[in-house]
Amino acid sequence: MVVALWIVNVVLAVAFLVAGGIKLLRPREALPTLGMAWTEDFSDASVKAIGAAELLGAIGLIVPLATGIVPVLAIIAAVALAALMTGAIVTHIRRREQFVPPLVLGIIAIGSAILGFLVVLG
Repeated sequence: MVVALWIVNVVLAVAFLVAGGIKLLRPREALPTLGMAWTEDFSDASVKAIGAAELLGAIGLIVPLATGIVPVLAIIAAVALAALMTGAIVTHIRRREQFVPPLVLGIIAIGSAILGFLVVLG
């Protein structure tokens, strides 16, 4: 199960590193051209905060498990990312946009949290 946890966490971390990095490095006005039309409804600070949360969540999925220092933080990061994706799903549904990508990431994050409970706390 440890291998499964690592695979799931690495996949999630890569996805959130890319998504969060784009939100942090690009101006908000450029994001709709990258398929992030929802950013039109949010302030610059909100979009940057979401990007930072995604980036920190990605780091939180990997670093605690890799170092063995407080590995329960990986579970907390997975739960936090699932909560973030819940907000993304709600936003996309309200805007009548495609909500499947955040739904899939949210489900994978929940899977990571469950695997984390079994590996770290079990």
